Amino acid sequence: MNTLFPIYVKMDQIQTLLVGAGPIGLEKIQAILNNSPEAKVKVVAEVISEEFLAFVAALPLVTVHQKSFEPSDLEKVDLVVVASNNATLNEWIRELASANHILLNVADKPSLCDFYLGSVVQKGDLKIGISTNGKSPTIAKRVKELLNDLIPEEIDETLALMQQLRNNLKGDFQEKIKVLNAHTKELVTNDSGN
Repeated sequence: MNTLFPIYVKMDQIQTLLVGAGPIGLEKIQAILNNSPEAKVKVVAEVISEEFLAFVAALPLVTVHQKSFEPSDLEKVDLVVVASNNATLNEWIRELASANHILLNVADKPSLCDFYLGSVVQKGDLKIGISTNGKSPTIAKRVKELLNDLIPEEIDETLALMQQLRNNLKGDFQEKIKVLNAHTKELVTNDSGN
């Protein structure tokens, strides 16, 4: 049973540390910035791939430090993503992050993670996170492909209309929910009937 609590983080309001700048580090920075282009990310790595440098070259909110990780790198950091194959380093960062109450993700090491980076489906303002509880990123990827095919590109227009309706509704919270639920039920019924 998946007991993870899904949240969406305002990455522009926190400081993220990425340890590692090889192929996996590149994958992680791309995932972060594709979802949150205004994310503030500090990168620490002994070796930085050319592809990584090329990707972050024109991104002023990403700072890259070519050096070994040190405990002081965790100062003023809210979230850590580790893209390292070094088991000793991963465990050390796990201990430090835990002691400092900083959430941690270690690539491909679910037992060291406080959170997972799931697959994401995005169509305009609609964003759906997919989790397999760390068991199968491949299945998450397949579900993402399925949802991408099923959700119409026009969903953003529908979201804008629903926001207008919501903003113009009168009454208490329960009444607003009742009206909005009736409208969204109608939308689903109309879509599936075509």
